[in-house]
Parts: sequence; C-alpha cells; structure tokens
Amino acid sequence: MTDRSATVLVIEDDPEMMRALCDACDDLGLSAFEATTFAQGLAIAQAHPVALAIVDRLLPDGDSVDMIGELRALGQVPVVLMVSALAHAGHRSHGLDRGADDYLAKPFDAEELRARIRALMRRGRSENTGNDFLVFGALEIRMRARTVHHGQTHIPISPKEFDLLLYFAQNAGTPLSRMQLLEHVWNLNFDPQTNVVDVHVGRLRRKLESQTGRDWIHTERGTGYWFGPAPESRP
Repeated sequence: MTDRSATVLVIEDDPEMMRALCDACDDLGLSAFEATTFAQGLAIAQAHPVALAIVDRLLPDGDSVDMIGELRALGQVPVVLMVSALAHAGHRSHGLDRGADDYLAKPFDAEELRARIRALMRRGRSENTGNDFLVFGALEIRMRARTVHHGQTHIPISPKEFDLLLYFAQNAGTPLSRMQLLEHVWNLNFDPQTNVVDVHVGRLRRKLESQTGRDWIHTERGTGYWFGPAPESRP
C-alpha cells in the first residue's frame, strides 16, 4: 500500500518541467505519481490518496483552475500547489480563489520549490489530524473554526491576523521574510512599499503576549520573523 504521507501527484505536460518537479520531490524523500493531463491526474487521485498535488495551470485538456474543484471533491488531495507561466498578480489571485493553496510562477528556483512543497506538506499533515488543531503548549489554533485559545481563554484577533498566525504556526521555528509573508498571507508577489506586515505582526505579537504572558513572534535580524514559544514573562 502506498504511504500517502510521502506521496505527491504531479500533473504537468512538459517533460523537462515534469522532471524538475519530480526531482524536487525526490530530494525531499517523496515519491511521485506522474500525469500529463488533468483527466489522467484525476484518475490517479481517485485510486491513490496523496499528500500533495502539484498541478500545471495550462494543460492539454484545459486550464486547471476550471477543474481543480473536481480534484478537491474527491477528498483524496489535502493541498494543491499550482505552477504556471502565467505570473501576473491577477492570475495568481484567480488560481488561489479557485482552490489552489499556493501558486508558484515559472520559472522558479529549485530551492524555493522545495520550500513551498515542505510548507504545504506541513499544512496537509496539520489539516489531516482528527481535531484540526495546531497546539503549542496551552496555545491552540483551531483551523476550521479560525479561532485562537490559550487554555480556556479565547484570544480575539482579526481574520487577517489569524491568516498571519496560521502561516507562522505552520512554519514554526523557520525565519520568514516580509516578502514571504506578503506572498503567502496577503497574496502579493511584490512589495507595496508599506509597513502592512510590520503593523500586523506588531498587533498580533502584542495580543498573544498580553493573553499568554510570553512572546511568540520573534524578530530575526536581517531576515524577518519566526514563530515559537518563549519562556513565560510573568506568573
């Protein structure tokens, strides 16, 4: 029986790109099912649950954003990474709105691809736990309810602050740059030349600290921020 947690479905019709995508999976210790059309990928997904699908946007049988709902409906694919030569911000937003969890524009750096795969695999494992919680000591992030609790205390945060906290938690211990946060939380692949990231991080950091008595979001000099519990700052 195939180990779902170590298996990826790659749907890509360009042989060279298929090889690059499969090589990245192999580098991460993952095995890959290969499909060159969406219909073929759908058939594979029906027979084999996987941890992640990597889907090219433009395939011989159509634009995969118009078919991604079919893949989701199977319940066999927890997370989807879309790759595409269509790199405009509008294309990215459209892909994310139609069901992709992440959208990577071609051409891309091999290390960035591996980082995206690692992050999505972590997300998939979190979302496939029975209780749908991310837990850090007494801090609970409830993904389905989109709420945050510390012990019995509900911590009120805004929807965007929740998106930010969830991305931090899914990458706990990993330094994240402002551009990574803009891309994954605000769906922007350019810097709008505002302090929107720092403002939201500051607000979220203060709310968590005031309710839990410890710092959760830390500044990594020259890089950005990382998430993880610090020792309690008060009894």
